[in-house]
Amino acid sequence: MTHDVIVTLAALGVAGQVLAALLLLVGIGWVAGIRGPGEWLRRAVEGYELWIVFLVSAIATGGSLFFSEIAGFVPCELCWFQRICMYPLSIVTLLAALANDRRVARYLLPLPLVGAGVSVYHLLVENGVVKQTQACLISAPGGCATKWIEEFGYVTIPGLALTGFALCFAFLLLAAAPSPTATVPER
Repeated sequence: MTHDVIVTLAALGVAGQVLAALLLLVGIGWVAGIRGPGEWLRRAVEGYELWIVFLVSAIATGGSLFFSEIAGFVPCELCWFQRICMYPLSIVTLLAALANDRRVARYLLPLPLVGAGVSVYHLLVENGVVKQTQACLISAPGGCATKWIEEFGYVTIPGLALTGFALCFAFLLLAAAPSPTATVPER
C-alpha cells in the first residue's frame, strides 16, 4: 500500500510539472506580448486561485506527513525548511479562500519563493552537485543526500516540493494581480 501511495504522489507530481511548464510558457508568452493564453487562463481560474493553492499545498502537506509518519522516512534539515514554507500555505489559503480575500496572496508569495529556493538547493545536494553540510549529515540517516524515493527515474521528494512551490507561486501571483473585471473606483 505504501508504494502505491508513493507512486500516486509521484504521478501527481508529474502532472503538476506538466501544468507548471504550461504556466511558465503562458508567462513567457505574456512577457513577450502574447496575451491570449494568459487572458484565457485568468478568466478560467478567476476566483479559484486561492482554492487551487490550498489544494496543491494541502496535497503537499499531506504527502510530506505521509512520507514521515506512515512511510517512516526521516525528514532531513532541508526537508524541515521546505515544510516550514509549505504548511502555512495550506492553512492560510484555506482561510483566505473561505473569506474570498485575494489580498492575502501578495503576502504569501515569499513562502513558495523561499521554499522553491530550498528545494532547488536540496536537489543539488541530493544529486551530488553541492556537498551536504554537517547539519545535513546529523539531521537524518544519510543526510540530505538520501533519495527516499525515485519514481519514474527522476521524481524525488525535493522535486515534488519544488513542483508544489512552483504551482503555489504561479497561482498566488494570479490571485495577487489586479482582476481585469474589477472596477476602478472614481476619484
